[in-house]
Amino acid sequence: MQRILCTFLLLLLSGNVHAALDVFACEPEWAALAQQLAGDKASIYTATGALQDPHRVEARPSLIAKARRANLVVCTGAELEAAWLPVVLRESGNSAVLPGSSGYFEAAHYVVMLEIPARLDRAEGDVHAAGNPHVQTDARNFLPIAEALSKRLIQLDPSNTAYYRQQLAAFNQQWRAAIAKWGQQAAPLKGIPVIVQHRGFPYLNNWLGLKQIAELEPKPGMEPSAAYLGSVLNELQQHPARMVLRAAYQDGRPSEWIAERAHIPAVMLPFTVGGTPQATDLFAMFDDTIQRLLAGLK
Repeated sequence: MQRILCTFLLLLLSGNVHAALDVFACEPEWAALAQQLAGDKASIYTATGALQDPHRVEARPSLIAKARRANLVVCTGAELEAAWLPVVLRESGNSAVLPGSSGYFEAAHYVVMLEIPARLDRAEGDVHAAGNPHVQTDARNFLPIAEALSKRLIQLDPSNTAYYRQQLAAFNQQWRAAIAKWGQQAAPLKGIPVIVQHRGFPYLNNWLGLKQIAELEPKPGMEPSAAYLGSVLNELQQHPARMVLRAAYQDGRPSEWIAERAHIPAVMLPFTVGGTPQATDLFAMFDDTIQRLLAGLK
């Protein structure tokens, strides 16, 4: 009887050893950042895959179920998830993670936004009122976002304040050193003219000094026709580019069409954690991004 009681107590105690927070991350980059900052204090679920267009996601029952149990939702914001996240949150019935609550976090609120439209007109394609949402392509943006996210973790789980502060300090030290390294490695990229398949890299361009001269989409989110690609090819005769960039989740055919005819490399970038086999975490994502861009110069 004593052995049974001891076994029961051990099971009960082991069952109480669990992560303090359930985190619902909309994109892999925020899941990776949350993991850096929360460690074993959080159980993290990633709602989208690296090879999935974050603009176009189905509000599946599995997403709703995960959001229902979440203490914290971490997303890009700036309308990137507007097509699916509001439905997921509404159907979850979890008032603790609705916009405006302490359980809802948008990374875009903590960085300087680029490409804020002067006017809103949906005829101009997939435009975002708050600016271009692809903030994760500039490594520097992760510093203010990490600071804000760490504060939110502390707010939701004050009993682990010391741990979260320690994790943030370690991340900041390692990340600043990595930014300095990436800046040195990427020096040859400054001023290099590039084409992009989708308007997904203004933050990357701003950080590394790449010069974007054309886009393969006639309007954001609109697939290019053969005629439009032909017009871009004609423009390249006057304003040559060194490479054409696309995110790993995108269909590579438009980039490859231009690359073959303009005799420039088509460079696929991970865009998020897991976008390439090499991009296994946040640090590796930028390591791989820089190396792929440098390879495009050769």
